Amino acid sequence: MDNIDAWVWWLVGAVGLGIPLVVTAMPEFGMFAVGAVAAAVVAGFGFGIVAQVLTFVVVSVALIAVVRPIAARHNRQRPELATGVDALKGRQAVVLERVDGSGGRVKLAGEIWSARALDTDRVYEVGEQVDVVDIEGATAIVM
Repeated sequence: MDNIDAWVWWLVGAVGLGIPLVVTAMPEFGMFAVGAVAAAVVAGFGFGIVAQVLTFVVVSVALIAVVRPIAARHNRQRPELATGVDALKGRQAVVLERVDGSGGRVKLAGEIWSARALDTDRVYEVGEQVDVVDIEGATAIVM
């Protein structure tokens, strides 16, 4: 075991840190793995253990300090393009069958949807235009 160079141990450590990255999807493990690879490079150039450990710590901490805030900011951003049922909210539909608090049918985005009035006392007759305020399952909630 004493014959194995330090850079090999750092690469083994990098692989070891890569495993939990894949299993847990925690990007911090990947940043530590990159730090271990940097330490392996330093060891390959013949620097001592102090320089290797400092390289590992500095690279790992720098990556966490720089990448985590960028990833968190990116994660907080809402998608600009609404898709699926979110894209249908706020659109207009045409009543095909009388819509009241218990049900009915509307034509929404070229498709026929079951619909229910948001205000249970309100009734929408055939041909009226209504606004979709929500989608619950396969039912458009209209007003």
